[in-house]
Amino acid sequence: MSFLMRWKLISAFAAASLCFAADVQVIDQIVAKVNGDIVSEDELQRTKKELGQELKNQGTSATQIDEEVQKRSKDMLRDRIDELLLVQKAKELNINVDSDVTKYMTNLQRQAGIADTDKFHEYVRQGTGLPFEDYLSETKNQFMTREVVGQEVGRHISISEKELRDYYESHKSDFVKEEKVYLSEILVSTEGKDAAGVAAAEKKAKQLSAAAARGERFSDLARDNSDATTAKAGGQLGGGYKKGDLAKSFEEAVWNLPKGSVTQPIRIPTGWEILKVEDHTKAGLEPLAEAKPEIENALYGPKMQPKVREYLTGLRKAAFLQVKPGFVDTGAAPGQNTKWQDPVQLKPQTVTKAEVEQKTRHKRLLWVVPIPGTETTVEGKSSSR
Repeated sequence: MSFLMRWKLISAFAAASLCFAADVQVIDQIVAKVNGDIVSEDELQRTKKELGQELKNQGTSATQIDEEVQKRSKDMLRDRIDELLLVQKAKELNINVDSDVTKYMTNLQRQAGIADTDKFHEYVRQGTGLPFEDYLSETKNQFMTREVVGQEVGRHISISEKELRDYYESHKSDFVKEEKVYLSEILVSTEGKDAAGVAAAEKKAKQLSAAAARGERFSDLARDNSDATTAKAGGQLGGGYKKGDLAKSFEEAVWNLPKGSVTQPIRIPTGWEILKVEDHTKAGLEPLAEAKPEIENALYGPKMQPKVREYLTGLRKAAFLQVKPGFVDTGAAPGQNTKWQDPVQLKPQTVTKAEVEQKTRHKRLLWVVPIPGTETTVEGKSSSR
């Protein structure tokens, strides 16, 4: 082989090597190790950006955005470590949430009104910025963390009858209720239909009303048949209605019906309306027995939060946890050594471009799922892979 040929081969190899080196260049640094998982600086920066964008979308001013991002930034590493520890614990406890996740995703697809699987996956990708498989994994992790907190913390919290009664007596004004009726609807539209179409709509409405009266789930009938915008929510009409709030024809049809009753189709300008009485609260002071669920919710949160933090502190004490200098875990266990090891030998630890691309980024989800163990909800947060 001639010198010139050998030189060309060497040059080509060098160029290829440079391209390969460029592909694995350092682009992210590890800031914490949590057992077998890591937290990267890139994750934390993305969380800040997504929080800022979310606040911007809500119409928050630039000054308020800066203040809120600054306020929450101090706990972002803590929250990420919390998530990793909870997911790891769920795996250790062999918690299986597959059926819950399947049900959740099925309902999600129904609510989106997209029958085609591929189109639904694309809908999720556009809404979350994640491939469907990654979103599915994130959702599973959220269910797992919630289950861990329920099993390990929630079941140990109790509220005594004395606490219930004391709260009731000191908050009686909160339990003075106005008479209201709570409704769900099914609308069978006649808009744009000829006489035959109107007759068919009336027949369909009567069939739906009869099916609901026989005990078929009203929410399912509404979801699958209603032409109203409430169909995706099972026909629910939100807050209750006081006397005088409803159209006269509606009020006359529902006001004296018992809870669970379904009306005959009611003719309105745009079609046929079927109403179900979900509840009918009477005016006056709500009895303690009826107020109990609301009181339990009010008392449960303040008890739960410190217990969850206590539990997460325990998980930290049992974990292999290291935090890089310059970063602070605000949930650190007192006295625990989380010092970054081998600072002399260890160059700033990094991940490659390929590794980062494989790691799910924090993306804002379409639907909010609470993160047990933190003071926030899952909006713009992801869980351990």
